[in-house]
Amino acid sequence: MIEPEVEVGWIAEDLAVEFPELRLLYMTIEARPGSSPPDVKRRLRTLADRYTGGKAVTLRQQAVPWAYRVFFRQVGIDPDENRTPTEAIALERMRAGGFPSRNLVDDALLIATVETNVPVLAFDEDRLSGPLGLRLAGEHERLGGAGRPLSSRQVVVADADRAVAVLFLDTAEGRGVHPQTERIRLASVQVKGVPDVSAEESLWIARETLLGEV
Repeated sequence: MIEPEVEVGWIAEDLAVEFPELRLLYMTIEARPGSSPPDVKRRLRTLADRYTGGKAVTLRQQAVPWAYRVFFRQVGIDPDENRTPTEAIALERMRAGGFPSRNLVDDALLIATVETNVPVLAFDEDRLSGPLGLRLAGEHERLGGAGRPLSSRQVVVADADRAVAVLFLDTAEGRGVHPQTERIRLASVQVKGVPDVSAEESLWIARETLLGEV
């Protein structure tokens, strides 16, 4: 099997000036969604045992989770209202008493985020057009081209034609992974304070989980 390349997405000039350490990384793999196999479910249980209440409480004090909280505020997202991905996972762990398996894709993204504290997104490769990047939403723009209206200056993940996700909030309808997906594009967002190795490792962990290589 040919190893996929980790590609670096484009960053709009105005964002790059304001956030010079902002990066979008992605890779494409051939994988189908479905139920998680037993080894993935065992890994979820193991991670849940490590993710104790005490760790959840001190999560914000760790460098990488804190970096995302800082970035949220810088782009106008209140991290106490819309939790960072790592904090949202910690709260769900406390609520549910564990990490219940949902499906292979969601489980792979959760595992990658828990292991690295770097959030990973997943898109249907065949519903994207060209390379991915980050930019500010345009005036009167709609998510996915025909979805909900976007607020100007929201940071969006975009392909060559349209915004396919609002960064850290929601994905455009029809652009995420669905039961007929055959190729998945995984993407991670690196902000100031997040090591390069963590941003790349999150993609590899998600890939290996989806392909059963763990």
